[in-house]
Amino acid sequence: TGVVPFVALLLLQRRPVAGRALLVTGSGCPSHGLCMKREGWGHRGDGGGGGTQGTWGDTLLSSQLKCQGEPFSSESDKLCNPAGIVFPSFRVNRTSERKEVMVAMYKLFAFLNASLGNITRDQEELNPMAKELLERLHNTTKTTRGLISNLTCLLCKNYNIFQVDVRYGDSSKNKSAFKKKQQGCQVLRKYVQVIGQAARVLLPHLSPS
Repeated sequence: TGVVPFVALLLLQRRPVAGRALLVTGSGCPSHGLCMKREGWGHRGDGGGGGTQGTWGDTLLSSQLKCQGEPFSSESDKLCNPAGIVFPSFRVNRTSERKEVMVAMYKLFAFLNASLGNITRDQEELNPMAKELLERLHNTTKTTRGLISNLTCLLCKNYNIFQVDVRYGDSSKNKSAFKKKQQGCQVLRKYVQVIGQAARVLLPHLSPS
């Protein structure tokens, strides 16, 4: 469950920019007890039942591709190759310090939150009747924001970290319909690749300090 309202990242970035995301706007950390819970990671954000982030990442990508029509339906491997999509670097592993892991996770989900905002806006414009896809996008965004909120709480309470340098992806706002579709599937495919690694690294660190 989210603990801290995460205001700064809800204002989606419009261009690639390196900056500081404000984690806590007040003078202190939240007074609640445990910030991070394992259930927050396992919860599906796509409107389905149980599963992992990797699983519903695959499901969301499949749903997105299904709604884009040709040539995405038949040439997704080529058009959705995520080689040009640069997620925040994730140079941590299961033996890394917990603080280092949490900062890396925060950067990853902050980037994803902004990217999901871009994709959702584009799909609301391009496929306003695609109810299942839009529902999955909204639910995934809710889950992502919940994870950010938990990380915000943990970084503040355990490590007195109030700001983190975050780099956001390229906005698709002024691109053509084709480019919007392509960027969306590229980001989601990259996300599926990255999230599996992230889950393996994060889970050992989720027990209370």
